Amino acid sequence: MFIKSGLCFKKILLFCIVIITGCNHLPEHAAKKEKVKPRDHKITVPTSSEIIAKKEVPVLCYHHIRKWRKKDTKRDINDVISPMKFEKHLKMLADSNYNAILPNELYNYLLFGQKLPSKPIMISFDDGYREQFTIAAPLLKKYGFKAVFFITTDAIGGGQMLKKKQIKYLADEGHIIANHTFQHKNLTRLTDSALRVEVLEPAKILKQITGKDIEYLAYPYGIYNENLGSKLSEYGIKAAFILSTKRSAKYPLYTIRRIIDPGNYTAGNLYHSINKSFNK
Repeated sequence: MFIKSGLCFKKILLFCIVIITGCNHLPEHAAKKEKVKPRDHKITVPTSSEIIAKKEVPVLCYHHIRKWRKKDTKRDINDVISPMKFEKHLKMLADSNYNAILPNELYNYLLFGQKLPSKPIMISFDDGYREQFTIAAPLLKKYGFKAVFFITTDAIGGGQMLKKKQIKYLADEGHIIANHTFQHKNLTRLTDSALRVEVLEPAKILKQITGKDIEYLAYPYGIYNENLGSKLSEYGIKAAFILSTKRSAKYPLYTIRRIIDPGNYTAGNLYHSINKSFNK
């Protein structure tokens, strides 16, 4: 009886071992996991016509944020806006649910189709006047907006102009510091060697101040020609901004449109100008 029980136990044990090892023995094709090759994610760069066809993002341009002076000329009407009126315009943008974006976001939208927030808008300042720091920056902060400051570097530290530490502060606060050339010359009239200095020198100076690459440029007077598109690309400029003139079909990234917010505009005027100028 004991022997029979022992034999029975051995048979049961053997049966269990066969079952267990059988379950663990997978077919060869199942045991070997196929190595899945990662797909090549090739970035398709859109054509110039595809970039042009994208909905434009409104870009505003400001110069002086101060009260009018007796010596101001009729031309200054476009370049001078009072602090009170500037704040009203910012409040209108905030109340209208506009979301301020920065150049990198616009660039990635145009080139790679990156999604933008609803009602995107860009706020920009030219030349580097000191009131852009003392008046404009606190108001931007009040309404939760970031902006891009295009600096003419030869003027840094001059009587009415931004100081290096103020430029650094703006960059540290999350604003973008960008290139408005070295001496604010008409770039279309320069030789290649002079153009190189006018573009690369400020990029070097501003990087030393901010510790950040300077990748965007606004043309002095908004003046552009086709030669500049290829040259700026060689100089490491990713995109450049004109004023309200027509964009280049060949170099749309180097002719991004802006409109000046004139000092005689009401907030309502600005709202209608934005929608009229950037309605496609």
